[in-house]
Amino acid sequence: MSLVEYFNKGGSMMWLLALVAILAIAIIIERIITLWIVHRKNPLKVFEEFKEIFESDGMEAAKEYLAKEKSPMAKILLVGLEKMNRGRAVVEEAMTMKASSVLAFLDRGMIYLSASATVAPILGFLGTVTGMIKAFNAIALAGEVEPTLVAAGISEALITTATGLLIAAPIAIFYAAFSSTINGYARKAEEASNAFIEYLLEKGLLKEE
Repeated sequence: MSLVEYFNKGGSMMWLLALVAILAIAIIIERIITLWIVHRKNPLKVFEEFKEIFESDGMEAAKEYLAKEKSPMAKILLVGLEKMNRGRAVVEEAMTMKASSVLAFLDRGMIYLSASATVAPILGFLGTVTGMIKAFNAIALAGEVEPTLVAAGISEALITTATGLLIAAPIAIFYAAFSSTINGYARKAEEASNAFIEYLLEKGLLKEE
């Protein structure tokens, strides 16, 4: 059986399943590209590079490095530097707010990916129901139980169920992998932020109050 024949035998519900699959594939590709770009620069590495530049060339050079660096972590650290004369509490609050802003894109599309993994099996099971309804309607019209009529409806039902599960399984795997990657990056960003604040305190550039 060719893919086209398989698709046609699944009935009209296959079109909805195809739309879900296309949406999920688009989100997965976008997430792979985005997360790959972000992870090229580890947050802790950004902090270490800032520290090296500060110790060798001074504060202005370190600020210039952060301003030119495209990493989200650089933007967070730069905000901290701009507020460091106002005390630790202000710096931490400013960095937290900046982190919420610049890291928001990490979750972009994730809710739709999760929804796709949930909706695909539901649509598959709905196809099962409609397939069985067609089978029983065919039996009612024929006035007798004809195996070929029943088989056609059951075949459609099984195809949509299988397709829905086949779509949902890889989406769920990608969702779990992306979530783990995003959480890992967020943890590293938090570690880098804490190390940055401790470094400023150690150097006497930041006051506790």
